[in-house]
Amino acid sequence: MTLVVIGPVTHDLVVIGDEESHKIGGATYFQSFVFEEFHNDYLAIVNCSDEKLIEEFPSKDKVKAIMKENTHFFINEYSSREDLNTRVQLSNFANIPILPEDLEEILPSQIDGFVLNPLNRYDFPAETVEYLKGFDVPIFLSIQGFLRLPGVQVNENFTIKLSDFDELASILSGVDVIFLDESEKNMIGTGYDVGEMVITNGSHGSRIISDSEIKIDAVPCVNLVDTTGCGDTYMAAYVSQRLLLKSPETAGKFASRIASEKIENFGPYNFNK
Repeated sequence: MTLVVIGPVTHDLVVIGDEESHKIGGATYFQSFVFEEFHNDYLAIVNCSDEKLIEEFPSKDKVKAIMKENTHFFINEYSSREDLNTRVQLSNFANIPILPEDLEEILPSQIDGFVLNPLNRYDFPAETVEYLKGFDVPIFLSIQGFLRLPGVQVNENFTIKLSDFDELASILSGVDVIFLDESEKNMIGTGYDVGEMVITNGSHGSRIISDSEIKIDAVPCVNLVDTTGCGDTYMAAYVSQRLLLKSPETAGKFASRIASEKIENFGPYNFNK
């Protein structure tokens, strides 16, 4: 059986002080490196307009591209290498939704679960989430993208603002695990029908709300090098352990360690180091 990881691959511009670099990004991209090591039976499905972007994934035979008319573009700007926890982010807010008909012909016949990684509110229409719920397998979902809306226009891109919306409750209803950070948790409040809620807070660790609340300490890193994709790495590591039926606490501690290891290296999690 196969874990299906769905969400955009992105073209990113990373600005650190006066330095600029172009990179491949997106939660599904960062997570594929974690699953390559800890849940090898996976399929990544990405939406984009440039099929060359999938060449950077750890196993190209485990990636399928849904070709669209645009690709997500992000600018991640940091003032200096000494302050990589503070980021200004812009996006083109590509409107390239993943629809049920996009998935019908490419999903595997046997599925372990779904990992959904929207990067903006357009990526997963409610009809797509309902379609995936119909497979009756665990769904792990990052809610950040659902809260993102374009803010102030800066040249061809937009600042990112976060906003709750009425349809979110029905989208999340019945989802097994949702992932979000503390600011997002404060925004959406309570009362959602989900199995587990994993709330991250950077160097302050994370907490998991299921039958009770579990506090997970962050694993200190020796050398903070690259925080981009840290939350995506945590999420994938957590999912890999929950699929092995490990407890939320065990999964959280494991995810914290893997996220810390990722921060100490450039790029995605390096499973060959």
